[in-house]
Amino acid sequence: MIKITDDKNDKLILWFDQLGIEDVPFVGGKNASLGEMYRNLTDKGVKIPNGFAITAKAYHYILEKAGIKDKIKEILSDLNTTDMENLMVRGKKVRDTILKAEIPEDLKKEIIESYTSLCKHYGTDETDVAVRSSATAEDLPDASFAGQQETFLNIRGPEELIIACKKCFASLFTNRAISYRVDKDFDHFSIGLSIGVQKMVRSDKATSGVMFSIDTESGFENVVFITAAYGLGENVVQGAVNPDEYYVFKPTLKEGKKPIIKKSIGSKMIKMVYTKDSAHPTKNIPVTLEDQRQFAISEDEILTLAKWACTIEDHYSEKAGHFKPMDMEWAKDGETGDLFIVQARPETVHSQKNHNILQTYVLKETSAVITEGESIGAKIGSGIANVIKDVHDIGKFKKGEVLVTDMTDPDWEPIMKIASAIVTNRGGRTCHAAIISRELGIPCVVGCGDATEKIKSGKVLTVSCASGSSGIVYDGKLKFDVEEVNLESVPRTKTLIMTNIGTPEQAFEQSMVPNDGVGLAREEFIINSHIKIHPLALIKYNEIKKDPKNAEVIKQIDEITVGYADKRQFYIDKLAQGIGMIAAAFYPKPAIVRLSDFKSNEYANLIGGKLFEPVEDNPMIGWRGASRYYDDKYKEAFLLEAEAIKKVRNEFGLVNVKIMVPFCRTVEEGNKVIEILAENGVVKGDKGLELYVMCEIPANVILADQFCDIFDGFSIGSNDLTQLTLGLDRDSNLVAHIYDERNEAVKRLIRSVIKTAKERGKKIGICGQAPSDFPDFAEFLVEEGIDSISLNPDTIIKTRIKIFEKEQALGRCN
Repeated sequence: MIKITDDKNDKLILWFDQLGIEDVPFVGGKNASLGEMYRNLTDKGVKIPNGFAITAKAYHYILEKAGIKDKIKEILSDLNTTDMENLMVRGKKVRDTILKAEIPEDLKKEIIESYTSLCKHYGTDETDVAVRSSATAEDLPDASFAGQQETFLNIRGPEELIIACKKCFASLFTNRAISYRVDKDFDHFSIGLSIGVQKMVRSDKATSGVMFSIDTESGFENVVFITAAYGLGENVVQGAVNPDEYYVFKPTLKEGKKPIIKKSIGSKMIKMVYTKDSAHPTKNIPVTLEDQRQFAISEDEILTLAKWACTIEDHYSEKAGHFKPMDMEWAKDGETGDLFIVQARPETVHSQKNHNILQTYVLKETSAVITEGESIGAKIGSGIANVIKDVHDIGKFKKGEVLVTDMTDPDWEPIMKIASAIVTNRGGRTCHAAIISRELGIPCVVGCGDATEKIKSGKVLTVSCASGSSGIVYDGKLKFDVEEVNLESVPRTKTLIMTNIGTPEQAFEQSMVPNDGVGLAREEFIINSHIKIHPLALIKYNEIKKDPKNAEVIKQIDEITVGYADKRQFYIDKLAQGIGMIAAAFYPKPAIVRLSDFKSNEYANLIGGKLFEPVEDNPMIGWRGASRYYDDKYKEAFLLEAEAIKKVRNEFGLVNVKIMVPFCRTVEEGNKVIEILAENGVVKGDKGLELYVMCEIPANVILADQFCDIFDGFSIGSNDLTQLTLGLDRDSNLVAHIYDERNEAVKRLIRSVIKTAKERGKKIGICGQAPSDFPDFAEFLVEEGIDSISLNPDTIIKTRIKIFEKEQALGRCN
């Protein structure tokens, strides 16, 4: 290796082991970060491919020797970045000027000598390298600059390297880079360009992806978010593929647990590989259907990458003196099987937000759904659609329109910044369109598959990312509100204010509303949205497959359970991951998970459900809740729930999960459920496991003292308690006018069970709908001394204020 000890400001070449993050002025953010990691983190197990940086000094040296700086200034003298034609013409002229300039012989010689040293380091004559640009203003806290310049992969030999370097230098003046600098108010000549020459990782023979040390959508800080696809990483970065996605929970990962709380398979239809053509050193080829249906990396590899993300984030945070989430690119070498980090930069969206201001977009009406994909952010936007399939047509785009396209890359950025929303066919949450739309603060729906077919230019659209992970494109302009709350102004209460959670995808965002944990997490939502299949249809998959009449059911099961040979394990994993997402979002605060409480008609609607469910005249008071768990006709399915709970608490380390048994008619039923859970490794009291019972049947109130003997507490289900107290079917419109949780009979029962629980030293809360709907009912519960009230997320803040005022009036202070 070439060793340099003099002032870095005078050097044309610096090796990674000579660089640190403080060297951005010399080698740009990308190279400075690679050097920082290579020097400081390789000893901690993080693998970084070696390489060297051609410094910004070299770039300025070329401009000086070639005498082209004044010419570039002249070309840009009448630049107008809002005029696409003006921008494109001037950008091309500047690039051509740089490409025609000669690299001085002394610089060329030093580049080739350094490349030769790198080849020797890896024991080959002409090693393959990535040639990446690294601007000196890159990766600053308020401007990522990522992807503004060019990257060249699989470059071999001195001659190809020099050509790639010239193209890199010229790419400081791509149209998108010029436009971006103008937007960020950077002077074109105050920025230099360094080039990173780094040993390639043979991910063309394996996999690669992008990784963030926070959740990209909500900014939730306790997870690592990883994407993965086959081949070189450019396809993931640019959004050419829909990759696999994985979430890992950081706090328990650091304790030695294996908390992969979400795994989802992406389509991964193409992969980028090497060619032998020096003019086109990479190409895309199809991925086999078999590989598309497999996870791209193993669980051990997911955990290794997540640990590295934590190591990198911790290092940069310590160095900065404050929390510093990171955006990383990784690659797996198909020849050695080793994983590597090939880039790392600071995350530039959520790290800059004021997290004390909670902004919520609320759609006030709906219309026909045109297409759906993955939501980026949580905003809503509307405008006239402009379907553009080729980047050369971006000059036709007007400010305020909705950009609809197949995918974007940095060349699209001049129009992305003036769009009201973006919709793409391809891409995942770490693709180019996703990253830029977050930075711009506009709604974006990626991976729709058919957006450019279903949407016509000129059509008015509303693009909503306000409904969790699913981004929806509606027909027409719809009304929506934007609500803002300063969380610092929300008072604390003595009564615990918990939240009712439905879908796991919304848990990260909902956890940011002031709360004391989860009072009700419903398994039914996870089963309906993530599993969709009756558990017995998965357990008896091989049996029902034998009957030709079940062909359609089997086809649906096979489509949903892609990647799982063991269908039983699919149910366990998906249920565990759904529970895990919710528990992780609120960790270490309690997350009370209610065991499944589908009625027979609801179970029948699951795939394969009709093969196993009876037809009941009144399923609302039929075979549901605890009565199923010990029944031989369903017990085998219930044991999958026990396995999922066990996985969440033991493997994920999320011991904040508590269990709640629904619709437990008798104390004997309660004992049977407790016994079955214990026999299958879910033991009350183990690692602090608490077991609650829903109080939703008058018998639960009348025999509250006996239920206290076997359970740790109660959660009042006011919906069913009202139904059964007043003797009405809450699904019937005919008697709906009688249904009222504030009926005195219901309140007397609630008053009674709170009194009994208090006397017996047991916890008691409520998770029913009533306190969310009626502030006066919440005040009644406070008067009676209830321990906790679990509310729908959208009512927490206003109800908390009401409860605080009531507590003040009662002379209770937190």
